[in-house]
Amino acid sequence: MTVLIKEPQEIVDATAGFSQETVRQASAAKNEPNWMLEFRLRAWQTFESLPWPKPTDEAWRRTRLTGFKLENFTPFAVPGRTVGRNELDPELLDALDEMESSASLIYRDGGLLFDEESEDLDELGVIFTDLHTAVHEHAELVQQYFMTEAVTPNANKFAALHAALWDTGSFIYVPRNTKVELPLQAILYQGDRVGGYHHTLLVAEEGAELTLVDDLMGAENALQAAVVELILKDNAQVRYMNLQDFKHTAWNFLTGRAVLGKDTDLRWIQVSWGSRLTKAFLDLDLQGEGGHGELLGLYFPTRRQHIDHQTLQLHRVANCFSDLLFNGALKHRARSVYMGIIKVLPGAQKTDAFQRNGNLILDNSARADSIPGLEIEADDVRCTHAATAAQVEDEYVFYLMARGLTGPQAERMIVQGFLQGVLDRVPVEAVMRKLEKVISRKISR
Repeated sequence: MTVLIKEPQEIVDATAGFSQETVRQASAAKNEPNWMLEFRLRAWQTFESLPWPKPTDEAWRRTRLTGFKLENFTPFAVPGRTVGRNELDPELLDALDEMESSASLIYRDGGLLFDEESEDLDELGVIFTDLHTAVHEHAELVQQYFMTEAVTPNANKFAALHAALWDTGSFIYVPRNTKVELPLQAILYQGDRVGGYHHTLLVAEEGAELTLVDDLMGAENALQAAVVELILKDNAQVRYMNLQDFKHTAWNFLTGRAVLGKDTDLRWIQVSWGSRLTKAFLDLDLQGEGGHGELLGLYFPTRRQHIDHQTLQLHRVANCFSDLLFNGALKHRARSVYMGIIKVLPGAQKTDAFQRNGNLILDNSARADSIPGLEIEADDVRCTHAATAAQVEDEYVFYLMARGLTGPQAERMIVQGFLQGVLDRVPVEAVMRKLEKVISRKISR
């Protein structure tokens, strides 16, 4: 059951600039309870106390915020009304129909635009709703998990900004031993020239199984500071896909963390196609023995795009497995940065962890920086890391063209073959087809 967002109780000036008063107005625009307003205000204090990233900070040494000014964006969008399927824009309708799903949510202009509910989910006791509805209808669960166990406001400057001003978001709660057969789908169309702060909060109780797809698009000269929280209780199994395809003028910041309990199984696929600049912090936090986590990434910057992923595979306990594979292609003057750490704490014996980053350079002016790393504090582990960067040999393209392919077709085949190691592990066929289409689009640009 979805609660429609009511009209604001007071006039909201969303263009007033970023301040504590802005936070109060954003909360008032959504008629939130006092506990959420207080949370936002504490997060704003955290935001003000944290310094802006500097070139001397290790995490930001290769990614500069040149040209980024917070005051250039409208702080938030005032949420509008929900609409029916026949009122959706063709682009959103196409995205909705690309995949067969159990239920779908679409967000636009800082609020819920469309809600396709499922009686089957209600019968299973599964909660899949927008986060504002959850704040009112499932307050106890939201207070327990929202930015408390996985990502906290002090994680970084942009996570604190998100906590203070979050707007759209999905809340997913799957009860114990419940299996959701078809994927759940959330689509965000980021508004132009405005700040957006999308949140995904997923809680899978013991023995639960589900697949969730976040599809992110839009954003002309906009800011998106998103947070993803995945909480897996013992024996839970989750497949999560974050597909970012913003316009090439958007600034995109993501802080994501998955907390894995005993004998859990997570496959997280992170796709970065769009944005002017992306900085993503992605963590796997293995807290229960027997945890199994995969973190897989695809990226393909073109023109002057800058894509930066920073990952952490944190092994706290014994007998856990983590596997990271990030593969990307680069074209024109694009740049990618990958920095990753496998960290094994004392006592986390029998850890098995792997980390690999591969880069395919399609133009001499493109650049890929790759910095994998290990921090091992246990003596009975198997941990390896690798990084590669290579250009496409002219003779490979010539060989394929000699057999009837055009230049773009040959390049597409080489790039797709390079990215296939990740594509083969995409668990939803419709998503894999979508990714293959984007690869073709990027090649032709």
